[in-house]
Amino acid sequence: MEFFTGDQHLCHANAIKYFNRPFSDVETMNETMVGNWNRTVSDEDEVYILGDFTMRDTEYADRFLARLRGKKYLIRGNHDYFAQHYEGRQLEWVKDYYELQRGGACFVLCHYPLADWNRKKHGAYHLHGHAHGDFRYNLRQLAEGTRRYDVGVDANDFTPVARDAILRFFKDTENSVPKNEKGRRGRGSLGNDKDEE
Repeated sequence: MEFFTGDQHLCHANAIKYFNRPFSDVETMNETMVGNWNRTVSDEDEVYILGDFTMRDTEYADRFLARLRGKKYLIRGNHDYFAQHYEGRQLEWVKDYYELQRGGACFVLCHYPLADWNRKKHGAYHLHGHAHGDFRYNLRQLAEGTRRYDVGVDANDFTPVARDAILRFFKDTENSVPKNEKGRRGRGSLGNDKDEE
């Protein structure tokens, strides 16, 4: 199974204040995220980290990554200084952008939220971090008919999100919208493009 996450800001004490995180100190924040990750992800799973894992150096990042289950891939964020010239051993690869095809769906992965993305009008999902919002952000995307989802820890209980959970999130909402409302949402929305043409 594939999982998505981002914006951990491990060992960044100011992240608690800046992003209004419910932790008393940075050690509690770090260990909560490690525990949530390892309870959710198996060793066989793939985890796509959509940026801002830590502001620390490669040696520190690798020590932390070694504690986390699964095969790990990094989409570089603006605070992943360690990943500028990554020579560590814990990540399968480091990229700025990636398109993942799984389970008949296309996922466009980028640290930053994009207004438009490849195959958007054909139902592709855009997964991102960077925003540090809460889950209401994802609900607003649904209300607007946009297949954009913030996988960052602040919007997902500090836990990686499974591909199937994201697909269910959009599918359940699509099924709950009356048929006559789907056509009003615009191309690339949760509605069927054929209904809108």
